[in-house]
Amino acid sequence: MENCLFCKIIKGEIPSAKVYEDEEILAFKDINPMAPVHILIIPKNHIDGADMLNDENSAVVSKIFAVASRLAKENSLDNGFRIVTNVGVNGGQTVRHLHFHLLGGKKLNTALC
Repeated sequence: MENCLFCKIIKGEIPSAKVYEDEEILAFKDINPMAPVHILIIPKNHIDGADMLNDENSAVVSKIFAVASRLAKENSLDNGFRIVTNVGVNGGQTVRHLHFHLLGGKKLNTALC
């Protein structure tokens, strides 16, 4: 997508603090962290959000969760972590590109869970 912030990060047009990259997935540190560890994990193929997943593009989600597990281990999140995706404006999605937040490194608030 032409004006998508995350697509620009994938293309290298906007710098990011990458922590993982392969052919299908990119993970980088969030610029406004909500926890000591706050990593965004995104598919390189643009998908607007979880509401746009279907039989043809949903396999990437299992790969994203595998990467999240790997990154949690690499960041010593042995006491637990959270994986979150927001969907749409009312769900708090600020960038319309499917992404998952890996959060950890402290006891997280359970108010919404």
